[in-house]
Amino acid sequence: MPDFATSDDPRVQAQLNRLTLLSPGADVLGLERISALLSRLGNPERSLPPVFHVAGTNGKGSTCAFLRAAMEAAGLKVHVFTSPHLVRFNERIRLAGTLIEDADLADLLDEVLSVAEGIAPSFFEVTTAAAFLAFSRTPADACIVEVGLGGRLDATNVLPAPTACGITQLGLDHQAFLGDRIEQVAAEKAGIAKVGVPLVTQLYSPHVAEPIREVAAKAGAAWLQRGGAWDAEVRGERLAYRDEWGALDLPLPHLAGTHQAMNAALAIAMVRHQDRLAIPPEALEAAMSGAQWPARLQRLSPGPLHELLPAGTELWLDGGHNPAAARVIADHFQGQPLRIVLGLLANKDATGVLEAFEGQGVTFHTVPVPGHEYHAPEALAAAAIEAGFGASPANDVASALARIGLEGGTAPVLIMGSLYLAGTVLKANDEVPA
Repeated sequence: MPDFATSDDPRVQAQLNRLTLLSPGADVLGLERISALLSRLGNPERSLPPVFHVAGTNGKGSTCAFLRAAMEAAGLKVHVFTSPHLVRFNERIRLAGTLIEDADLADLLDEVLSVAEGIAPSFFEVTTAAAFLAFSRTPADACIVEVGLGGRLDATNVLPAPTACGITQLGLDHQAFLGDRIEQVAAEKAGIAKVGVPLVTQLYSPHVAEPIREVAAKAGAAWLQRGGAWDAEVRGERLAYRDEWGALDLPLPHLAGTHQAMNAALAIAMVRHQDRLAIPPEALEAAMSGAQWPARLQRLSPGPLHELLPAGTELWLDGGHNPAAARVIADHFQGQPLRIVLGLLANKDATGVLEAFEGQGVTFHTVPVPGHEYHAPEALAAAAIEAGFGASPANDVASALARIGLEGGTAPVLIMGSLYLAGTVLKANDEVPA
């Protein structure tokens, strides 16, 4: 789907307009275009500090956040490339710890677009090239790169020799590109494996693990699955981690949700199974409280949107948009009545998302996702009603929250369904990521 990125800076917006005209306006997988583009730029991807490459269906961004927090707690300067952005395009590129400035971003996009004639790169390919160019020119100790879509054919997979690769939770998403079977998804994600590079993953069922094992073996990568070379579990209010170098007893992450403990554990395992950077246990402990990642079970602060609800009502935000993410959210609010403001892109599995909340006291208020193709709120509400939930459509998030406010009560309210929707919520509530 097109990205429709905008910027308040006129120079950045001018480059985004050029990009919209140049690119196909859709997700187009393959390494030919990004390779040609980077070649014209002098192959900056070959001049990066130690790279940590992260793929997966859910949890990629959180794992990157834990990696960054651990490295910065160790006193290291870190580049980070993630997607999509929530409010500002600049969120995708963090240079040595700081979001890229508008002037630098405009210059980089101009430089990349000026050599792109005849290649027709996608939006994400141009963004990836700009990030790698910026990273190659700014000194730092490490680089964290999140896969955009899939792995094997994702633009970030031109990285020649990462220091460590990781795969987070797997589930069905982007089926048009990755296949309708979880085994296909696993093989595509494992495509980031590189010879001699540790491939650190979560624990999967045997039929999911087998294609990962096959891809890793073919690539010559050491596959390190949770439950084998390393392991972790929650014990009370602590995270117990162990590998061949010993055990760690750590506090649980500050990020909400029990699933974040395993995202943190994956980041820890990636750090401890590489030998390029020295990151002591104290830095890993600091990362548990230091990692921040907006729109992932984020409890919103007082602001214009929050003020539409009765005093004492918790307002939460999550960009979860597939059944696996919805199940994590449902588990977090298990046993509580919950009002959900839901907006889903048209290519997402609405039925699967709704089914995740079966048996819970949930009512839905369905909304559009501004600037994108989405499930019509009326149709989404009808699907929720058919599934046995109370539901009603609304014109936008503010209208939905105002209606909830008029209904009264202080049961938690959750806005979910799309990271694009989450971005509009953060901006409207004056909580722009920094």
